[in-house]
Amino acid sequence: MNEATPSAIFKDNVWTNNPVFVQILGICSTLAVTNNLTNTFTMTVALIFVAALTNVTVSIIKSLIPRKVRMIVQTLIIAFYVIIVDILLRAYLPEVSKSLGPYVGLIITNCIIMGRAEAFAQANGPLLSFWDGITSGLGYMWVLMIIAFIRELLGFGTLFGFPVMPESFTRWTIMVMAPSAFFLLGTFLWVVKSIMLKKGAAR
Repeated sequence: MNEATPSAIFKDNVWTNNPVFVQILGICSTLAVTNNLTNTFTMTVALIFVAALTNVTVSIIKSLIPRKVRMIVQTLIIAFYVIIVDILLRAYLPEVSKSLGPYVGLIITNCIIMGRAEAFAQANGPLLSFWDGITSGLGYMWVLMIIAFIRELLGFGTLFGFPVMPESFTRWTIMVMAPSAFFLLGTFLWVVKSIMLKKGAAR
């Protein structure tokens, strides 16, 4: 990214340097929670919340953090916001919280959040860092939602839990199992990389 403007940050995080299909980050949750749209949407909104507020916090207090312990401090900041998300989910969406299980807590280890805090928030102001956290989360969200759309539609015949396929539709059991996530993610990477290479060659 040449210049940290809001539009350049958006384009970089959502497409040019997307955290999933360019940087190959956050793959664990990509494979784990994309078997239905409700869980995927909740997980990705939680990641946007944590990434944005972590970036703002790191940006504000970066001059106060000794360089040698900055990674530990960043992890503590991330953990603080993840605990808030976990408490809110348990209080207001207990079924979703139960369904996501340990993956909410594992947001702490998501490389996207730590990467943006270290690479962007440490060097930029609070507003741009907040925007960077949101757009990094959006880049993660749209990829996971596409994969979850295909898996839930073919695996359960539903979208967000609502039946949309006819009674005669035969469910693809493989789509609710982990191997389908590997297959779909690999196909997605292939298609998107091909588009990016063609655009690069046409310039």
